[in-house]
Amino acid sequence: MVARLLAAGCVWAEDEAAVLRAAVPAAELAAAVDRRVDGEPLEHVVGWADFAGVRVRLSPPVFVPRPGAEPLVELACARVRGAQVVVDVGCGSGAIAAAVAAARPGLTVLATDTDPVAVDCARANGVVAYRGDWLDALPDQWLGGVDIAVAHLPYVPTGALGEVARDYRSAEPTIALDGGADGLAPLRQVLDQLTRWLAPGGSLLTLAADGQSAGVRTLAAAAGRSGQPLHSAAGSTFWQIG
Repeated sequence: MVARLLAAGCVWAEDEAAVLRAAVPAAELAAAVDRRVDGEPLEHVVGWADFAGVRVRLSPPVFVPRPGAEPLVELACARVRGAQVVVDVGCGSGAIAAAVAAARPGLTVLATDTDPVAVDCARANGVVAYRGDWLDALPDQWLGGVDIAVAHLPYVPTGALGEVARDYRSAEPTIALDGGADGLAPLRQVLDQLTRWLAPGGSLLTLAADGQSAGVRTLAAAAGRSGQPLHSAAGSTFWQIG
């Protein structure tokens, strides 16, 4: 198994083999290895991903939560006070929502996504999820009531999609990866919606590539908001926009 995984380009072949052996019944193991060798993400093959201290179910082709986005959970939890409302915007599997809810049980945690498969996946992970366009998917009862919107938005420019790891690029919906010409089209859309959904003093937590920092500041200012970089790691900058 390890040799096949290595030959297929799996850098952590021994670790992946151990995960497959532990997660997949023996009778299904050969087929699971075939799926991985064919380029399907390991998380889709085993049906789950670990993220920020929680294990979430995954159904192909739902976006695989990336470890690099885990600081969004820490940043959100550090900023909430009391029984506030947190929304995971463009939630995919609902990993961010599930992790925030697990870390801060007193919160109201909601999620949104435009993809019905993703919404079903998030609900399977115990998340209250709504289908629709970013924040506008929420019921009207939350107008002006969102304290923190957390959004791991697509930020890869359309022209750079070929640089996304093959496994993810071939298995995940393009809409979950494609950020438009400059990578910031989804952020523009969310900023357009913030005013009617954020509570007084509320903010958006998101991330973008380090090279997009000037664009993030410009978009925030154009929306009448300030963008503050909070943390940078592995080529990404985490932002608070309030």
